Amino acid sequence: MKEGFTYLETGQYAQAETFFSNILKEYPDNKTARLCYGRAIGLNGKEDAAMVLFTNLLADYPNDFEIKLNYAEAMLWNKNFTDAKGYYEGLIEEESESFPALLGYANTLSNLKIYDQALANVNRALEVSPGNPNALVSKKYIHLGYANQYVQKQDYEPAISYLKTNLELFEGDRETLLNLANVYIIANQLSNAQDTYKQLATNQKDSITALNGLSLVSHLGHKEKKALTISKQARTKATKVADTLLKNQTEERYVQALIWNKQFKDAKSTIDSLIEVHPNENWVLALRATLNIYKSNFKESLVDYRAILENDSTSFDGNLGKANVLKALGLNNDAYTAAFKTLDFYDNQKDAVNFINNLGKNFTPYADTKASYSFDNGDNQAYAIQTHIEVPFSLKFKLMGQYGYRTTENKITGNKANGQNALIGAGYQIAPRILAEGMFGVTSTDTYTRFVTDLVFKMKPLKLQVLDVGYKRELQSFNADLLQREIIQNHYYLNHNISTNFNLGWFTQYYYTSQNDDNSRHLIFTSLYYNLLSRPSLKTGLNYQYITFKNQVPSIYFSPEKFNAAEVFVNLIKDEAISKQNEFYYELTAAAGYQFIEDDPKQGTYRLQGKFGYVLSNRLLANVYGIHSNIASATAAGFTYTEFGLRVKWYLTKQPLYTKKKEQN
Repeated sequence: MKEGFTYLETGQYAQAETFFSNILKEYPDNKTARLCYGRAIGLNGKEDAAMVLFTNLLADYPNDFEIKLNYAEAMLWNKNFTDAKGYYEGLIEEESESFPALLGYANTLSNLKIYDQALANVNRALEVSPGNPNALVSKKYIHLGYANQYVQKQDYEPAISYLKTNLELFEGDRETLLNLANVYIIANQLSNAQDTYKQLATNQKDSITALNGLSLVSHLGHKEKKALTISKQARTKATKVADTLLKNQTEERYVQALIWNKQFKDAKSTIDSLIEVHPNENWVLALRATLNIYKSNFKESLVDYRAILENDSTSFDGNLGKANVLKALGLNNDAYTAAFKTLDFYDNQKDAVNFINNLGKNFTPYADTKASYSFDNGDNQAYAIQTHIEVPFSLKFKLMGQYGYRTTENKITGNKANGQNALIGAGYQIAPRILAEGMFGVTSTDTYTRFVTDLVFKMKPLKLQVLDVGYKRELQSFNADLLQREIIQNHYYLNHNISTNFNLGWFTQYYYTSQNDDNSRHLIFTSLYYNLLSRPSLKTGLNYQYITFKNQVPSIYFSPEKFNAAEVFVNLIKDEAISKQNEFYYELTAAAGYQFIEDDPKQGTYRLQGKFGYVLSNRLLANVYGIHSNIASATAAGFTYTEFGLRVKWYLTKQPLYTKKKEQN
């Protein structure tokens, strides 16, 4: 039977099956032939038949340890790991130094994801048979599994340690390098990920895989042009290999790089070509869905994600992509459901967990407090503190409260006044893209109390557009003189912003204000801006403002019949919303231009604004800010105004108040 043994040892299981089948026709009761035939069919994909054969053999030879070992291994072929665990424990108790028993037990524990015990037993097997290649391969996969388990717990250093140990056992191992690079990416150790991909590039195919990885690393480091350059290199190399899967992966990364660089026309053209060759394949549908997200075509993107899930309900891209689109459409409850569905298939997956946490933060109670000091060259000065609190009770409904105190004084006239305002209200999402907010309260000074309110509808009427329409009643409180005059302002306003897919944007604001002193005002402000960078955000543009008052009362407050101002500005922002714990955020604005008051000669203007803050924890952030400007105010022309202060935002609870759990799916 030497020929048959050779077939088994060299992995030629079909030939082994035929060989031992012929032997058994002549010697049906031969134990060795029966055992070898069972191994041949089991390793050749006929696990059930092998299990029956070894069960019969064990009945005939109940004390034969070799048959017991094969019976246990047949359990592994049939993925009956729980029963195999107990059976192997019995074998090890019977023969504690049996290498096949120890290795089989280690493999069983590995399949059950009991990696600590699996590692201990594979090491015991290696003590029995030092350097055994089969045991070393098993140890490699135990390390891979153990590392993945730590990644799921978001505990990256142990995962990295096990993968590095693998590389000591198998220098340059492809599987391990790919896993290690992936862990570095998840842990945001981009430099290490880059070095790991470079280690992978030892042959033509792996150099392409490495370039695809390096393109992703560049993207994660916000180096989009570099990401596209690298992807183009990979695409050129891929034309010279016959590996279809690798070619598809390379084409996928190339389209992603085009999208990252907002080269949407080229991305669409490439996707259209791919769809002709690969109709209804998930990776191409995901590319089209991603393109439509970047272009804010969320409904079209949702169609593709649903098609992906029809093809494969477990698709990570399909489930989490769907969650992101639903959130963008304002369908927050459905977004939660899709994100939790992702976790059903990918337990504790970092991106899905972060999505759920970030979505929940939008509905977590918070208090936002600002304390400030301001002064101008008219010898007015003011101290103020204001706190705004929001407490969402569901995905649609929230209560709001606001309290402010301001004391202002003019050092020349000696006029001094104190003002307080207190408001309470609610917000309700009446449609996926329409939020209504209303606050009502009072403003009081040392001598009187007046009713104030703030009502607004916040809408997203069309793609890439935001519209606010509101009414606000407030007391003119810029300085002590105005506070004493009890001037009530009724503002009717709208804010409208239009974004584009080619970095240009346009913001317009209109105010009509009626006052109880029989005056009224029209104000138009418009800003045309261009986004030069996305991270950090850098934009520049032109601002224009027009103001006209019905009555001119310059002795009381700045009220020209016509006022025009134009300026050019530069704005640099690292948004607090995208800043993580222990990171800084900031915003700097510089503007210069001219203002035209009535028919007077033009006057040069400037404006400087800045804030600098730090995310102290997941629940607390703080920043200082400052403003300095010489643009005409509501009180006077030809003046300078300065304000600086401290602002703190604190999330009052760790989680939203409402219950949103995985079980609700």
